Amino acid sequence: MHYAALASGSKGNCHALSDGERTLLIDAGISLRQIRQRLDALSLGSGEVEALALTHEHSDHIGALGVILRRTHWAILATRETRRAAEKAQDVLIPPERWIELEAGHPLDWAGWRVLPFALPHDAADPVAFRVEAGPCTCAVVTDLGQATALVADHLRDLDLLVLEANHDVDMLREGDYPPQLKARILSRVGHLSNAAMADLLARASAPRLRQVVLAHLSESNNHPDLARFAAEEVLRGSAVELHVAHQREPLALSVSPG
Repeated sequence: MHYAALASGSKGNCHALSDGERTLLIDAGISLRQIRQRLDALSLGSGEVEALALTHEHSDHIGALGVILRRTHWAILATRETRRAAEKAQDVLIPPERWIELEAGHPLDWAGWRVLPFALPHDAADPVAFRVEAGPCTCAVVTDLGQATALVADHLRDLDLLVLEANHDVDMLREGDYPPQLKARILSRVGHLSNAAMADLLARASAPRLRQVVLAHLSESNNHPDLARFAAEEVLRGSAVELHVAHQREPLALSVSPG
């Protein structure tokens, strides 16, 4: 299996999983043109994309939804509440024939893959993360959560690849220029994971099978890749896990092998 972070950060998020025959996108917070260009640059041709799975309705995750509905035939995987919220946020309608309904905690058989959405604490209508099993490989993409619940930790067991939010350094955020209300939102139980909270969750998810970790959704204003990497390295010290950091503008591609 192949994984790609096409974009990751506060200005737009898009992840891709591909088995060489089909590609599933998770979120589309960058333009369709950028999605296609970055897939092509990584030799993951956009002609193979068959579906887009939505985690929640915030603009940095669904910004391209309207154009995708007009210019592609991709299926849209989303929970009922996320579908409604996304339609309202983008002033679009997702045709019933293109919508594949998801329900948190209930796995979906999609093109021979097992796609499991699971609930997250975030300030959105019905936010989820995704655990995807394709053949012998199991991956999870987990961003936009204010705290690491026991439910989240349970779904991060026995993974080959974990994509995990490391949104902010708490000191940088508190001392930065964001308005107090925005700082409070980010730090809340339905906001975003700090580097320290990410490290705590990573420690609970770390297992012999885990081969690769990607730190994602880093804030350009309130974090630095070195700080996020250091926090994760402290947890992974002595393991064989490869650590990567996803970026806003530079796509990252990895080959995923079963552990």
